[in-house]
Amino acid sequence: MVFEIPKTSYTGKVREIKVGKGDKSVTVGGETAYPFYLFEGEMPHLPKIAMEVWDSPPAEWAEAALEPFLGVTDDPVAWAKKCINDYGAEMIALQLVSTDPNGLDRGADEAAEVVKKVADAIDVPLIVWGTANHEKDTEVLRRVCELCQGKNLIIGPTEEGDHKKIGASAIGYHHTLIASTPIDINLAKQLNILLGNLGVPDEQIMIDPTVSGIGYGIEYCFSVMERMRMAGLTQQDEKLQFPIVCNISKEVWKIKEVHIPTEEDPSLGDAKKRGILIEAISAMVLLLAGGDVLIMRHPEAIKLVRDMVAELTAS
Repeated sequence: MVFEIPKTSYTGKVREIKVGKGDKSVTVGGETAYPFYLFEGEMPHLPKIAMEVWDSPPAEWAEAALEPFLGVTDDPVAWAKKCINDYGAEMIALQLVSTDPNGLDRGADEAAEVVKKVADAIDVPLIVWGTANHEKDTEVLRRVCELCQGKNLIIGPTEEGDHKKIGASAIGYHHTLIASTPIDINLAKQLNILLGNLGVPDEQIMIDPTVSGIGYGIEYCFSVMERMRMAGLTQQDEKLQFPIVCNISKEVWKIKEVHIPTEEDPSLGDAKKRGILIEAISAMVLLLAGGDVLIMRHPEAIKLVRDMVAELTAS
């Protein structure tokens, strides 16, 4: 008697979203089964990794994270080009750290000019990430949308408190939005409904469920993302059938474990390897939960994740 693997029947499908322009545009989503369940359905577009770039020199990065980018961290354009040319980045995520009202508080016009310079200098899709301050993000991201019309940027985070104004700009200037909610499936669905009611087309919405690294609540993130995929694929919940973006790098590289020097606590192992492995493992967990786009920092962590994805999808 031949053994047959029991298979789940899926009635839904994750939407395909195309971002960027030209030959280097990227399509994400399209899954018809749970992540990497290739024996049950299709995964037409493998998960994408966006390499992180900051719009101002990072002051408190761990030495291991800073090392691959020495000499370019004061120039976002050069930094982005290095990610593409030296490390094969297929997407760039520009973190607008300098616009934080509690930090440099850079103005909207100046920040948008930086975004435009980066967008003009690269040919891969560009994610632009604000500070999650509703008032400042509304001002900055609306100006970014206007100045970068036609670039098909991915703009985030878009939250319930600022979705109307940022959403209207995304519609008018043709950019994709990242709908961000605090680790709650119902809030995620609600925000997607609000964006739809506003007139944002389904092909211009992606989900940011809010994520964390291993040891810092990742099991809860996994559960919420898993429920999103279950609702979208097996319950035909159209408002949860969007690709998922995971901004994992900022969460991983701020924890104390990546900053403790090797000599201070030898039991934790080599500090460089420690940080790389924490980022890689966290990222892989999120991919298994349903992540479609990962924002990552260290080239070696990215290589580990790429190798794992290749192994999981090898025929």
